[in-house]
Amino acid sequence: MKKSTIWMLAIVMAFAFAGLLYLQVNYISIIMKTSNEQFDATVRHCLEEVSSALEKDEARKYMEEDIDTYGSSFMYKNPPDRQAIAQNITHSEVYIQGGPDSGFEHIEISTKTVTANPPHKNTIIRASEEQQKNLLKRYQYQAGLIDEVLYDLVYTAYLKPINERVDFRTLDSYLRAELINSGLDLPYIFAVVNKDGVTVYQNESFEKPPRAADVVTQVLYPNDPPSKWNYLKVYFPTKRDYISGSVSFLVPSIVFSFILLVTFITTIYIIFRQKRLSEMKTDFVNNMTHELKTPVSTISLAAQMLRDTDLTKQPEVFKHISTVINDESRRLGFLVEKVLQMSLFERQKTALKLKEIDANDLLASVVSTFTLKVEKYGGTIDLDLGALDSTIYADQMHLTNVLFNLLDNAVKYRRKEVPLRLMARTRNENGKLQFLIEDNGIGIKKEHLKKIFVRFYRVPTGNVHDVKGFGLGLAYVHKIVEDHGGTIRAEQQESKSGTKFIITLPLIK
Repeated sequence: MKKSTIWMLAIVMAFAFAGLLYLQVNYISIIMKTSNEQFDATVRHCLEEVSSALEKDEARKYMEEDIDTYGSSFMYKNPPDRQAIAQNITHSEVYIQGGPDSGFEHIEISTKTVTANPPHKNTIIRASEEQQKNLLKRYQYQAGLIDEVLYDLVYTAYLKPINERVDFRTLDSYLRAELINSGLDLPYIFAVVNKDGVTVYQNESFEKPPRAADVVTQVLYPNDPPSKWNYLKVYFPTKRDYISGSVSFLVPSIVFSFILLVTFITTIYIIFRQKRLSEMKTDFVNNMTHELKTPVSTISLAAQMLRDTDLTKQPEVFKHISTVINDESRRLGFLVEKVLQMSLFERQKTALKLKEIDANDLLASVVSTFTLKVEKYGGTIDLDLGALDSTIYADQMHLTNVLFNLLDNAVKYRRKEVPLRLMARTRNENGKLQFLIEDNGIGIKKEHLKKIFVRFYRVPTGNVHDVKGFGLGLAYVHKIVEDHGGTIRAEQQESKSGTKFIITLPLIK
């Protein structure tokens, strides 16, 4: 797959995910906004009911007070005629007379009045008139009393301070009852603010000042003059949690969106990583093919020369051909070993033959074998076996190859103008064993130190490639050390030239 195609797929996936995320966020915001508006509408309705209840309580209060205050004076000014009501007990009889044949020709009303006084003094008409007079007097009395109550409500009630008009405990009970009946059993903080904007009462203190949008305000007595209005303000500290909780799919939506995002990023990363590894492997195969052709062709040519009997009779030529065959065979064996090393990376775990070995003895043996190669280039190698506890479980062959790789790299990447100097040491650190391989070569820049253990990675050197390689040596070293349960890191020398490799392995406890 081309790199441009991968980028195109990544862009399409990113666009689709961004669009999905936008729609999801927009949908959730609409639901949250609608829930918030419904919440505020419910609270406003509750506050209106509370305000109406307070007005009814005030009217009832004034009625009771004014009846006590004005009742006796009205009784004195307009006394009802109770004597006339109790004087007569009237019984009326009404009958109809008419012709026997022609229907109702004449109607007569006969009234009999039974009284406590002598008969024929009161008639039914006079009794009705007296009753009507008494009802009129009582009506005038009640109407005057109500007029006085209404006058006090309209012209004097709003002149009183709000704390005298409202019982705050009753207000709290009304408010709580209305909210619970509306399904809002939430903690709240309410405050009563007078017409001058001063807070007269507040049931609790705020932990932090609420936003104006989170406070619901209602006029306590809407029928008062606007210049005399008092306000009831209510704030719900857990309003946002309540509204968020009403959107039940919010948390799963966030979780699945996060999982989708991580999966998308991981997929893109793996695709690019596999693409890079594929390119590296292709380059490796191409380089390896080219490298294999040279020793094979050289050995083939040497073999043809050996067939010539004239050449084989000359000892110097024969010796030269034998040397070429030997060198190219070793070179071919080295290339085959690289291929085998690469096959190790395809396995999850290397099959190690662990046994108890002494790290000091192992390093001393490697240094002894490598000394001739170092001296060949006019260099020196120092050995310092400082580890007092040096017994480890390891695969001797693979660990030997690890140390050889590090020392061989030190020789390959030496500085031509400076005599080669190597240092191989062992030491105990934090209950573990450490191998330290130091050199005074060209060194590695800090930005490349963490990448040198990646397969096929080679430190860029521009257009100059003095040292042949495939980027497998340090990757092999890193894998073998990790399979032994250890760690390896590279450090730049303080002199800014040369590199120090530190291998840490567990000791036998």
